[in-house]
Amino acid sequence: MSISYAPAGKTGKWDGAMDWVQMLSGAGLILFMWCHMILVSSVVISPGVMDAIAEFFEATGMAQVGGPLVFLLFLTHFVLAARKIPFRFDGQKTIWQHARMLHHGDTWLWIVQAVSAMIILIMGAIHMWVVLTDLPITAIKSAARIQSGFWAVFYLILLPLVELHVGIGLYRIAVKWGFVKDVDRARFKRGENIITLMFIAIGLITLIRFLFLSVN
Repeated sequence: MSISYAPAGKTGKWDGAMDWVQMLSGAGLILFMWCHMILVSSVVISPGVMDAIAEFFEATGMAQVGGPLVFLLFLTHFVLAARKIPFRFDGQKTIWQHARMLHHGDTWLWIVQAVSAMIILIMGAIHMWVVLTDLPITAIKSAARIQSGFWAVFYLILLPLVELHVGIGLYRIAVKWGFVKDVDRARFKRGENIITLMFIAIGLITLIRFLFLSVN
């Protein structure tokens, strides 16, 4: 018996295109977050190294132009991903019930990613606004902000949320788009967990450095 497939309609084509853009924007943000963490953590080596890197990005206009572009990419990715997030209570209740019933690890990862996305949207926007409206970026200025107390707690919450979201996003992109086969899924997940823990550790060390950096 042969099976005939109807051609995809406009809605299906648009959904496919938006899935591609969502994947590419997510991959771009993952790369940005890793680079951002490495550059900011340069303060651990020396505040002068961080200041030199920040001065380069500002002198070339990359901070002034790149910052808003990253924020636009950030919003685009959220809007595209939000298509699949239930915002009504009954939809959220159904997802929660299915996750508990199925006991499927990847389903729980999706829930963690969806919840963290909501928090990151707000906290990430606040972080970018505070930094980009107070240029130039310097190690002393960043340290003074974190030593105020509120911002230390703020980043202690934002840091693990971002790294969890990024790590889960990397895993889901690799699995969904076939970059990782089923037989390699467990090994890839272990590697992704190690990378996530590594970046959380780098972030915590960086925060500690800022907390004890002299601002006088």
